[in-house]
Amino acid sequence: MSTPAPARPAAPARIARLARREWGPLYAAVRDGIAERGWRAAPLTLVAVCLTALCQFTQNQPWGYQFVQNIGSVRAEEPLWLALLRTPLSLFVPALDLPVWGALAQILLVFGIAEISVGRWRTLVVGYAATLAGTLYARVGIAWGPGTPLGLPASDAQVVDTGPSAAVVGLAVYVCWRHRAWVTAGLVIAVMVVEVLVKNNLAGKEHLAAIVAVLVLCGGAELLQRRGGRTGSGSGLPPMRS
Repeated sequence: MSTPAPARPAAPARIARLARREWGPLYAAVRDGIAERGWRAAPLTLVAVCLTALCQFTQNQPWGYQFVQNIGSVRAEEPLWLALLRTPLSLFVPALDLPVWGALAQILLVFGIAEISVGRWRTLVVGYAATLAGTLYARVGIAWGPGTPLGLPASDAQVVDTGPSAAVVGLAVYVCWRHRAWVTAGLVIAVMVVEVLVKNNLAGKEHLAAIVAVLVLCGGAELLQRRGGRTGSGSGLPPMRS
């Protein structure tokens, strides 16, 4: 008499198990951070949202457009020292041709999750590194020219850099790496690649440059972790919060 095969878990149960595996550690880190500190868990995010809204309001005023351009808009045609001086504030200058609510929602969600789960200073450093990578890539891409796959036309030297979106993309990948949400990280990267294939513009390629920079940071951190012989539970990378 043959033994009946064990019943396979129902589809909703399998989906729930996969979701817990993918987002469980990240969810736990965010939940615990909010439970411990409430709104104080993400002061950087709140400041970033308010600063982005302020920049958007100001640049839409006749008296404020040029002021925002002078302090926070980065173009490849400008001297490098000036671009580097403006880059920190450029994280909070949203694109004029896109709805500001989208930028605010991205910052609130991604910056908030990152700040709570990996810490304020890491969020700031990774976000800045991602934005800086896009800024520097624009200059290299224009030097390569449109004849190469990663090159850019000379006209892109007059286009304003991506603003907060490069930081948002870079932080999304970093947080996924930190909490081993590999499927989500792959989806973020795939969406950015499709963006470049569908709309081959400066912003899309700056997003890819931001992802590459963050992946290099993640790879370096992994290498240091292994060389240091550190051990821990699960991924070996416990959540970090400041």
